[in-house]
Amino acid sequence: MAFIVHKYGGTSMGSTDRIKNVAARVAKWHDAGHRIVVVPSAMSGETNRLIALAKELMPQPDPRELDMIASTGEQVSVGLLAMALQARGKDAVSYTGWQVGIKTDSAFTKARIQSIDDKRVQADLDAGKIVIITGFQGVDDHGNITTLGRGGSDTSAVAIAAALKADECLIYTDVDGIYTTDPRVVDEARRLSKITFEEMLELASLGSKVLQTRSVEFAGNYRVPTRVLSSLTDPMMPLDEEAKSGTLISFEEESNMEQAVISGIAFQRDEAKITVLGVPDKPGVAFHILGPIADANIEVDMIIQNVSVDGKTDFTFTVSRNEYQRAMAVLEANKDVLGFARLVGDGKVSKVSAVGVGMRSHVGVASQMFRTLSEEGINIMMISTSEIKISVLIDEKYMELAVRALHKAFALEQA
Repeated sequence: MAFIVHKYGGTSMGSTDRIKNVAARVAKWHDAGHRIVVVPSAMSGETNRLIALAKELMPQPDPRELDMIASTGEQVSVGLLAMALQARGKDAVSYTGWQVGIKTDSAFTKARIQSIDDKRVQADLDAGKIVIITGFQGVDDHGNITTLGRGGSDTSAVAIAAALKADECLIYTDVDGIYTTDPRVVDEARRLSKITFEEMLELASLGSKVLQTRSVEFAGNYRVPTRVLSSLTDPMMPLDEEAKSGTLISFEEESNMEQAVISGIAFQRDEAKITVLGVPDKPGVAFHILGPIADANIEVDMIIQNVSVDGKTDFTFTVSRNEYQRAMAVLEANKDVLGFARLVGDGKVSKVSAVGVGMRSHVGVASQMFRTLSEEGINIMMISTSEIKISVLIDEKYMELAVRALHKAFALEQA
């Protein structure tokens, strides 16, 4: 029998009835002889409620105390799920991240996992228990509770699966797999039965909200087979059917199939563009601009530096819209050091991306993408490429039009 990690999102844990359904599903897998570790998120809306309480008292909450508060949502979830399983006659035990030794760095609200001690969990599994571990959190070297950022339970689950050498990590969500794009934007969006880790990593980083980017990185780095599937199906559906449902994230070299040119269209609504005009064009200009941004823990996405004119250049980059004002303030505070002429920004832009490993063996993807956008009258502000993706920055009001047009242009509705 296999060793399986189950992860359940907030919607799956959203009420006591849904927790009972999760317990029924987990018990079904355990009854079949599998060793099971479960990583649940906080109940739907609970983390937002806790953060809102903190902000009522302190508009910019202390990050350490915010982690102390936000981590309690998962603690409630694991206790309730353990009780639901015990009510079904199962021997289940719940733990927080610090109790099982999920060690992280000290970057509060955005911590990264450094190591996991598996001794306690392995002992419980050997004793036939179902082990339930809080997602989203860990502990640093100083004993402080830390959280991993939004969607961090995905990362916890895959990291636990990697550390314990699980056969597969099942990510149960309120959707039934990975789609060619968001079905709420494109009615013809199609569920993929399989996708490569590379493609999933690009889709996650480019705006697909199904999985946290770091969870896909973990899965790829440690070669953990990961499946995204729905928790809203009948919990007693046949195990063989459930085990093959959803979307399997796998390794390209394991497939002999001819890859489609494009696997999906991703988009990121909440982008902001900042341009630093008239900076001296000398070695280190990019570092001097982006260094203070990095020191403020602001993530930068797309970057363009223009050709120098009369010893001056323009430098443009994008950040998340909720970091826009803070990034502008950081640059203004460093104006004397940077020596720029002017700072301009646009907080109403979006990024649209075409992703597919098939780009490696097919030419003309970029030209088809740009032609499609041109025919729709959509102006491209910035372009970024990698081996398997092309991203463009466009006006926010054209984002959904662009997604629908590209989905049709690359015939993604066809299997």
